Amino acid sequence: MSDDPKRPRRPVILDLDAAAAAPTRGPQVRTPTDDAPSPADAPPIDASDAPLPRPRTMEMVTRLVGRGPSRLTRFFINSGVALFTFLLGVAALDFINRLLVSYPLLGWIAVALFALFTLACLGMALREWWAWRRLGRIDHLQRQAGAALAEDSLDQARAVTDGLVALFSRRADLQWQRDRLAERRAETFDAHTLLTLAETELLAGLDQQARREIEVAARTVAATTALVPLAFADVAAALAANLRMIRRIAEIYGGRAGAVGGWRLARTVMTHLIATGAVAAGDDLVHTMAGGGILSKLSRRFGEGLVNGALTARVGIAAMEVCRPLPFLSQPRPKVGNLIGRALTGLFDDQRGG
Repeated sequence: MSDDPKRPRRPVILDLDAAAAAPTRGPQVRTPTDDAPSPADAPPIDASDAPLPRPRTMEMVTRLVGRGPSRLTRFFINSGVALFTFLLGVAALDFINRLLVSYPLLGWIAVALFALFTLACLGMALREWWAWRRLGRIDHLQRQAGAALAEDSLDQARAVTDGLVALFSRRADLQWQRDRLAERRAETFDAHTLLTLAETELLAGLDQQARREIEVAARTVAATTALVPLAFADVAAALAANLRMIRRIAEIYGGRAGAVGGWRLARTVMTHLIATGAVAAGDDLVHTMAGGGILSKLSRRFGEGLVNGALTARVGIAAMEVCRPLPFLSQPRPKVGNLIGRALTGLFDDQRGG
């Protein structure tokens, strides 16, 4: 036991304000890893610097169909075709004349065949004129419907409805829809309601058929681009699929498109695409479908096929807008994402089923 007395403890006073103001300093140890990049600055895992797939096939198809020849080119083609037709006709007539002199029976057979060929050419020209005339009727109905909606004219709306009924008068599959429209049209008292009723009764089912044609064409173009390795084979297949799709959509809505008329209709659709800015939105479409780096994880050919199919769906929507007698009023306007989604689902289902 110690002899020193215990020293009494005194109270300890802490200045809390000073302690809070003073910076807390602890032992700092500098390591060689302080100069290394921070993990927070690392790019996301899904990010990829690989270039996004380009719809080169559909871009070439758009240039081939949408870009019309210049005046000099048209003059060269027309004059060349006229010269070739003239020389061919003179040669045929000279051959038939000599054949009549040498072998009268064979000469008359040649005359009969030449007359049949001439009649066939006139029939083809008449069919092309009639097909273009029906497309002109659809264009007239579109402009008349737009004027009726802008002016809220019930008389013009009734005229448009009568034109629609006349356009589909020979369609047996729309007989029930025409009868239902005739029963309900007396209940409408304004232009918008009447045209909406006509759209619902006559065009709703046709819109579904047009959507199926677009899905088939988009699936064909996507599969061809992804599976065909040849340079121009995919372009030819995409061109044929788009022309067939445009022709089928025109037939669904009451139009007709022959050989020459189908090409002119395709040019009209491409012009509508350019006018509405849909071709310029191709980059936005690529980035939208490549969101999250999905396409960067797939093969490049499959990515190009997917984007080409999406642009085919966009062409189909433009064809619907050109060939549809009425604008979209109550029926939903088709979207590229929904169409390409169902098209690819059908493609995968077909592959699993095979």
